Amino acid sequence: MARIAGSNGPRTAAQIRRAALKLITRHGYEAMSLRALAADVGIQAASLYNHIKTKQDLLYQIIAEHLDALMQSADVAVAQAGADPVARLRAFIGHHLLYHLDKRQEVFIANFELRALEPANLAKAVAQRRAYEERLIRLIEDGIAQAALKPTDTRIAAYAMLAMLTGACTWFRPDGRLSKAELVQLHTDLILNGCAA
Repeated sequence: MARIAGSNGPRTAAQIRRAALKLITRHGYEAMSLRALAADVGIQAASLYNHIKTKQDLLYQIIAEHLDALMQSADVAVAQAGADPVARLRAFIGHHLLYHLDKRQEVFIANFELRALEPANLAKAVAQRRAYEERLIRLIEDGIAQAALKPTDTRIAAYAMLAMLTGACTWFRPDGRLSKAELVQLHTDLILNGCAA
């Protein structure tokens, strides 16, 4: 990609992030060279350091920003659903599924490139993931406490839900037989029928 004339710091930083998402998804973190990243953006490799600290820091920032955005937008979706525990769980399910379908590259990197994080960055990313998982566990616990959901092992139920919902982004095709709305409804029915009191 040729460098865009008149590009500035924020624009170049955004280009670097987009190129990194593409290259890491396509080749993996370890195989992505900074030289290839710079070439994709249209800058010299040394110029990358005007925008990133290190390759490792770039990976961590991509994962951390994804998890932060996921949590913040999930909080908004659940809050808008009101006080009913089933409505809140329904909102979480729909949000999680649609977010993951729309952010496939970020999801791939956040799930499959955790192994490439250095220990300090890995600990922070795992803490973010656990904070997100705890949101769903609390929703399930609230539903059980209000007798809207049947008693279950809430942690295992949350992990099973997240695996099913996140897994859809590996096989869903926008031009397939189901629309996103139909996919959300199907997953919501599967989960709620399994959890309903």
